[in-house]
Amino acid sequence: MKKAMISQPMGGLTKDEMLKIRDAAKAELEALGYEVLDTIFPSFDNEFGLMDPDHIALLHLGKSLEEMAKCDLVYFCEGWQDKRGCRIEHSAATAYGIKAMYQDR
Repeated sequence: MKKAMISQPMGGLTKDEMLKIRDAAKAELEALGYEVLDTIFPSFDNEFGLMDPDHIALLHLGKSLEEMAKCDLVYFCEGWQDKRGCRIEHSAATAYGIKAMYQDR
């Protein structure tokens, strides 16, 4: 089965708002025959001790890129261009020939 991941801005959204957007993207991808990999990772705060928030984001980005290596497609949610992590994911997908799909809004 083809695999996909979702690249989604999360800053400024409540958990419920973020999950609503993600669930809609997941349904769209599943309708196209993709298995959607879970790229919502637990916080690393407790595992690594108190860290700078940017460093925690970098840990999450590393895990996300690890999952991207398993994917045939990355789905970019609205606003991806405005978030550093999403832009890095987009650059990586482009550089490594992973197909990109963009949320219609």
